[in-house]
Order: sequence, then structure tokens, then C-alpha cells
Amino acid sequence: MKSQLDMNEFHAKLQRLELLVRECEQIAETSARTNARDVVQALLELHTIGLIQLLEHVAAAGEAGAGILDACAADEVVGGMLLLHGLHPLDLEDRVGKAVEQLRKSLQTSDIDLVGIEEGVARVRIECNDGASPIAVRQQIEEAILAFAPELMTVEIEGWGMADLVDGRVALPVL
Repeated sequence: MKSQLDMNEFHAKLQRLELLVRECEQIAETSARTNARDVVQALLELHTIGLIQLLEHVAAAGEAGAGILDACAADEVVGGMLLLHGLHPLDLEDRVGKAVEQLRKSLQTSDIDLVGIEEGVARVRIECNDGASPIAVRQQIEEAILAFAPELMTVEIEGWGMADLVDGRVALPVL
């Protein structure tokens, strides 16, 4: 079982990696920049090969392997790695659906449904019957869905005061 410290360390390493990649993109010399990209691509390809073999061993374990694969897919770190390498067992719609299911439980006074996913945009509809802040609810919805589907460009939210929000802020009338 991983601790929050492990997750903090993982996120710190991920941020460091992103910074290094951005710095490589700024290298003036074209051949050095190309070589840096090639090194990253070769490393990703090697990891993909290893992960494929690992998943084949898990699948060969039958029912026990299916449970392990489910746990790996649900794990933030391992699921993210599988997604990065194009090996996540759940497709985009299933992952967004899982996020919506979790939101239904956490937004106890709200009803939320997945309307659809098109061209990198997930659309959800929400109806809320309490005094919750639309801004806070919007942020919770976006964070939950993007955690399950980071490849999405955005999340559009319909219903319950969401049309009045512009970039997470309430649009005020012009006087």
C-alpha cells in the first residue's frame, strides 16, 4: 500500500521530468534536440515492450490476474503509466464513466450524467438541489474527470448555473 508521501514524491518526479523535457525543447542545436527526443522515445518504447510482457503474465494468471489488472488500472500511478503507453485496459468512455460514478457518490445532493465525448471534450449534465457553489462543483467535476482521462482537452458542464460561469467565474451583467 502506498503512502501519500510516495504519491508526493511521484508527482515531484513527474514535474521534474516535464521541466527537463521543456528544457530539451529549448536546445538551440537541432541535432541535440532531436537526439534528446529520440532517447525519450526509445525509452518509452522499451518500457512499452516490458509492460506488454508484464500484462501478458498477469492475463495468463486467469481470474487472479484479472483482479490484479483491475487494481493496476485503478491505481493512479500504474494506471497513468498504462495510459501513457497506450495499454490501459479501459477505453476513454469507460474511464470517464467511472469518474462520473464516483462523482455521483461524492456529490450526494447532485445528479450527474455523461452526455458524451467528442474530439477531446467530455460533456456532462448536472442537476443540483442544494446551496453548493457552482464554482466549487465545477472544479470538483473537472478534476475528477481529468484525473481519469488526462488526454481530454476539456470538460463541458451543462445545467444548474454552469452556463453563467466563464472560465470558472460567475459572469456578471454589464450595467
